[in-house]
Amino acid sequence: MTELKVDDINVLSEETLINPNKLKQDVPASDRALETVSNGRLAIKRILAREDPRLLLIVGPCSIHNSAAALDYAARLKVLADEVSDTLLLVMRVYFEKPRTTVGWKGFINDPHMNDSFNIAEGLHLGRKLLVDLADMGLPTSTEALDPVSPQYLQDMICWSAIGARTAESQTHREMASGLSSAVGFKNGTDGSLGVAINALKSVSAPHRFLGINHTGEVAVIHTRGNNHAHIVLRGGGGRPNYDSVSVSMCEQQLLSAGVAANIMIDCSHANSGKDPAQQQVVMNNVGNQIFENNQSIIGLMVESNIAWGSQSIPGNLDDLEYGVSVTDACVDWQTTETMIRELREKVKDKLDNRPAPGLVIEKSA
Repeated sequence: MTELKVDDINVLSEETLINPNKLKQDVPASDRALETVSNGRLAIKRILAREDPRLLLIVGPCSIHNSAAALDYAARLKVLADEVSDTLLLVMRVYFEKPRTTVGWKGFINDPHMNDSFNIAEGLHLGRKLLVDLADMGLPTSTEALDPVSPQYLQDMICWSAIGARTAESQTHREMASGLSSAVGFKNGTDGSLGVAINALKSVSAPHRFLGINHTGEVAVIHTRGNNHAHIVLRGGGGRPNYDSVSVSMCEQQLLSAGVAANIMIDCSHANSGKDPAQQQVVMNNVGNQIFENNQSIIGLMVESNIAWGSQSIPGNLDDLEYGVSVTDACVDWQTTETMIRELREKVKDKLDNRPAPGLVIEKSA
């Protein structure tokens, strides 16, 4: 028989990971953490169902690269979250995975030491530990669901998930999202089009069957119920923003025509800000004005925020990293974050009670 090799030609090696159940045993969630997740998910689903009049704000670093800085940021955010909780539900961005157009740092899970060592096993441990610590603080968290395997390790600590502009068209990500326990926001396409995201919302609400891993790490056929708590996130694209009232109205019409609830989140960053963090405040101010003028479809906003302003490249010597500065997209600093959120609360706090739903409403919270 020939010994011609046809399998794993480009695979250099394999590393067996801890299974999800074992990681959860090693980094267990306290009763306080579980309560934070359960309450946070329910509050978000109630906002989407218009049973809770508050706005949902996803706020935090573009990506996590330092656990200590993330906890520092979270302590500040928790104080602010309590202050504005009558009007706004603040959920911290805890993004561990970064999609790459070509190459680059793939995030805290893939490369926690930021040196191309790709210690994914340690990244999973550190990531889960951070999520549990944040939930213990009483702070609900959000992330981007990028890798189809990692949710089994981490998603029990997540209250809201995003599917990014690059992956909203992916059948794999739609299937995965149909089984997530959290509400999910699908971003519009990188070209600014809405069709991909709207099709995704219709797909994710349906049951799916697909290959995945179970909690013991075995390959399994996953059967999902479908996720009825998905919505669109407008992030601009194709060199144009889409947070303005005309764009929002057009989105409402397309959602309702497709038989999808007109629940819209505005991403203050990405193409809506032209990648300029200073423009995030402009976007939030505009959206606040729309709500003040009786917009009914905007249910939340997303802000890329960190302790310090801007962004930095990853240096050869990691000791040269500036504390609290993003290593991916540029963020507004903490002082600006406080100002933006307090101003939004003052603007909309008297406009949210008894806000009617604009057409179709998702089913009541489970």
